[in-house]
Parts: sequence; C-alpha cells; structure tokens
Amino acid sequence: SRSLYFFESTDPININSLLSQIDLEKTHFLVISKSGTTVDTFAIYKYILSQQTNHKCYTFITDPASSLEKYAKDIDAKILHLPNNVGGRFSVLSVVGLVPLALCGINIRSLLSGAVNVKKSFFEQGYLQDILLKKSLFYAVNHAKYHINCIFAYSESLKYFCEWYVQLWGESLGKKQRHSAFHVGLTPIGLIGPKDQHSFLQLIMEGTRDKSVTFIQIEDFQDEIQIPDTTLPHLESLDVLNTLSFSKLINMQCNSVMEALKKEETIPLDSISIPKIDAKNIGALIFYYELLTSLVGELIDVNTYDQPGVEAAKIILKKKLTP
Repeated sequence: SRSLYFFESTDPININSLLSQIDLEKTHFLVISKSGTTVDTFAIYKYILSQQTNHKCYTFITDPASSLEKYAKDIDAKILHLPNNVGGRFSVLSVVGLVPLALCGINIRSLLSGAVNVKKSFFEQGYLQDILLKKSLFYAVNHAKYHINCIFAYSESLKYFCEWYVQLWGESLGKKQRHSAFHVGLTPIGLIGPKDQHSFLQLIMEGTRDKSVTFIQIEDFQDEIQIPDTTLPHLESLDVLNTLSFSKLINMQCNSVMEALKKEETIPLDSISIPKIDAKNIGALIFYYELLTSLVGELIDVNTYDQPGVEAAKIILKKKLTP
C-alpha cells in the first residue's frame, strides 16, 4: 500500500521533516494549484524540484489554460484538470481528492456513490431534503445569536474531516452580504470526542449561549477490543469498566455529553449517525456538508464560492515579494 503525505505549509521544519520520511526515488508528487500561481505550492515545489529533478515524478492538477498547465506542457509532465466552477474547499470530491485517494487504494467509486445518494435524496425530494432545509434555515435565522457552530465528532478518524469543515464553513460563509453593507459569518469549531470533553466542553456547557453543536457518532467501529477484566489496588471503583468494549464506551461518553447539554435547553443540538467509517459513508458526509454550506450561504445572502478576504492578503504578499 502507498502512503500519502501533504506538503501544505511553508514551515521549513515541516518541509524537511516530511522529506526525511520519504524516498524521493519512489515518490510521485501531485502539484495542485487551481490558479496555477499559488505561492505556498510553488515555494515548496521549487525546493523539492531542486532535489528531485526528474519531471516524470510530478503530476500537475490545475485549471485548463492556466500558467501552470503551460509550464507542465513545456516539461512534458502529466496534467489533470479541475472543473472550472469548483473552488479549493469544494474540490475534495473532484480530481484533487480522488487521484491521491485512488493511489492509496481507497474505493473512490464507493466514495462518489455515497455523495450521489445524498445528492439524490436532497434534489429528488428524499428524506434529506427536509432535514437539510430545516437545518440550514435554523442556522440562517439564528446566525446572529448562534454564530458559532461546533462539530463534536466521536472518532479520531474524523479529525481531518473536522479540519476540512472549518475551512469549508469559515471561508464560504464569512462574507459581506451581496445586497447590503453588513458583514456576516458563522464561526466553525471542529472538536473530537472524548478528548475535547476535557477542554472545549466547559465553554459550551457554561459559557456564552452563542454556540450550536452537531454530534457525529459511529454506530459500528468494526473493532471490538475490550477493557481487560483487571482490578487495580485502590482503584476498585473503576471495575465498572471491566469487559466493556471501547466502541461501546466511546458512544456512552458521547450520549452522556448530549444528555447533559440537552438539560441546558438554550444550546441547540443535533446529531448525525454514521453506520461505519468507509468510503461510501464519508462521501455522503462530505456532500451533506457541502450542500448544507451552500444552502446556508444562500439564506444569509453571501457568495458561498468566492474568498475576497483571502485574495486581499495575497495581493499584499505579492507586493512584499516584488523587489
């Protein structure tokens, strides 16, 4: 099986740490830039190219007719195209996400079938249409009061999903409204349980009532390891854990937090239950959140798909880089 590494920071320690873990002669690099001129991407690419000069070791993913495509053609490298109307944070189910996943042995047909199921359910009057419309309407109507939206996912395997959600929600919805001078936005928080029960939960439970919480649970972890039937001297009270499976324990922890928060009544809660962690269910979860983001953006009157605030910083950086 292949390992996948992400060079996504200009932090020199991170770059050299990642390079120390790979064999350059056995590595293929995917260079991804929609515009073809992303500073981070090409700073890192230039450095790697200085150490691996074989152009056959690179595939470029970019918009058709971009400067990067012209460069890739000049060096006779492989080129894959992004759909024109798909921005970075919505590109996970396009060639950007599918190629590296396929190379790592993930069943991308199954991933896409999960996304298609959600798409059909919403656009063909299935059960998700009502759920997504009601949920997006609640977020939009209450966007000034409950302007912080937390995902509390009870599985370490959803860590990177939570990171993507933070980008998707923040970059899509933090905008100036299209038909007014008002600035609006919903602040995303990605939490992993039970770890974050020992940190952020206190703020949700007793802090300012400006947060909503969505719990994500896994029904079947496909792993039944158990806590051993062991008694520890002076810690006999913890024998209640003996022979309990970790999968049951983590869901008991999640349910206990949900019950505690429900008693507060002023904290909006909902939950998503995933049958198991596999390509199909993750594809469905990704598309569910892409749809939800688009709906909320429309309802709070912003352009969900641009990022002018990010562009402003890029323009300033280019001026700083210009001699």
